[in-house]
Amino acid sequence: MKAPDVLRIAIAQLNPTVGDINGNLAKAREARADAARHGADLVLYTELFLSGYPPEDLVLKPAFLAACEQAMDGFAADTADGGPGVIMGVPLKRKSGVHNAVVIADGGKVIGERFKVDLPNYGEFDEKRVFARAPDLPGPVNFRGVRLGIPICEDIWGDEAVCETLAESGAEMLLVPNGSPYYRGKVDIRHQIVLKQVIESGLPLIYANQLGGQDELVFDGASFAIEHDHSLAFQMSQFEESVVVTTWKRKDDVWVCDAGPMSQIPEAEEADYRACMFGLRDYVNKNGFKNVVLGLSGGIDSAICAALAVDALGEERVRAVMMPYRYTSEDSLKDAEACARALGCRYDTVPIFEPVEGFGNALSDLFEGTNEGITEENLQSRARGTILMAISNKFGSMVVTTGNKSEMSVGYATLYGDMNGGFNPIKDLYKMQVYALSRWRNGTVPPGALGPSGEVIPQNIIDKAPSAELRPDQTDQDSLPPYPVLDDILECLVEKEMGVDEIVGRGHDREIVHRIEHLLYVAEYKRRQAAPGVKITKKNFGRDRRYPITNRFRDRS
Repeated sequence: MKAPDVLRIAIAQLNPTVGDINGNLAKAREARADAARHGADLVLYTELFLSGYPPEDLVLKPAFLAACEQAMDGFAADTADGGPGVIMGVPLKRKSGVHNAVVIADGGKVIGERFKVDLPNYGEFDEKRVFARAPDLPGPVNFRGVRLGIPICEDIWGDEAVCETLAESGAEMLLVPNGSPYYRGKVDIRHQIVLKQVIESGLPLIYANQLGGQDELVFDGASFAIEHDHSLAFQMSQFEESVVVTTWKRKDDVWVCDAGPMSQIPEAEEADYRACMFGLRDYVNKNGFKNVVLGLSGGIDSAICAALAVDALGEERVRAVMMPYRYTSEDSLKDAEACARALGCRYDTVPIFEPVEGFGNALSDLFEGTNEGITEENLQSRARGTILMAISNKFGSMVVTTGNKSEMSVGYATLYGDMNGGFNPIKDLYKMQVYALSRWRNGTVPPGALGPSGEVIPQNIIDKAPSAELRPDQTDQDSLPPYPVLDDILECLVEKEMGVDEIVGRGHDREIVHRIEHLLYVAEYKRRQAAPGVKITKKNFGRDRRYPITNRFRDRS
């Protein structure tokens, strides 16, 4: 059989759901049918697409593995129709263990299996505890006369010589299924990683990336390819589901992309906002919630969360509740109502004077002789949290939590109060990033958003000093450094793991740095009880940063 000089490869950038094997299979079949209509020879799916990624400990269940393999067998049989072959990510149990694998099928049968070599075990990844490493470095697969190298995700990121081995054993191009989650600037990093492999192997490389929200992770798609001459062959869109057929032609024994899309990758603020929106939408929809409810205080954090919720779900699925107390200002009442009206969502007012006073009366004997302080302030927050959870229980609405990363870092939040909720779309955004995204959203409606255009976050909310309004004339800066200072210190401590001396060298006061470090450590117990939220930075609170709750270490430099 003469090797072809043209190969049409479809990249299926789709949004699977972990554990929904039949639903994922249906998506795969629909994508293959679409690719067939456009003349594709082969469809490349993403990492562990049939199971959804990451499946975590589901792969320890024999019934789950059996269901995945049964679905894969059925899909392989589909290829007997003469249509495109498939490269499908699926967990497989073999004699060498349970593997993060791909199956290559064509002509109604499996023509190859390949297992992941480099199992990531850092940040959000924990694959070594559930998967076995490939027993050998893989060779290429012969697909209709073309020798394809198929490394899997981390196989091109780490130090393993997977691509080099494939090139040396005759691979003509590299097709890489990926489950690479979003963080700020990730697209550029992927391009650099792929370019390095292309330079070292001399082969063109197609990078197919998963799409969709999975718990705290957002997979942003943005699939692409780099030519053997190091140029960008094609670029698919970010945060959008699509199946794209690319045409590759053999020229002088080298495969060159003759046709493919060139989508624009969003700038940082748009990408962050869309990741938050996408993560919230998929968390709500994939977990079966019909709608959401959140406390709308008149402050910046709840305002941007309301905007994200309306953009993600539509105004009819969002309820905002203002819960005023004696310290709630007239400005906050006006701003919250204006925000809800601008977004078009339902807006209710539930005063909390009676429940807060009731708690105070119930505790009066126990608290006799003590001074009022944080305990009484927290009763306000906990009354609000109880009301939101009651609405959630009564109407089946998921509570959206609204605390930003600056607050969560230093414990400026109340357990069983404003921390109540099911999901937090801004959990990994520092306060100044919240302001930046709020200004950006007022000027732009992102693609895929269901909310209105124009100013959806009143300018007064952006301009006024942030306050929890738990006591008279309170502002956040009564307890914390100015947010630009706080955020820089926190980024140094959390993302960069810098020492105190190094942070002081950036111009910060040593006493303030020590205080913020202390607050960061002692708030760990709160963060362990916080709602999940979208990962935006390289190191979010969760799997990326696993600090002990009981911890007496302090940097005394």
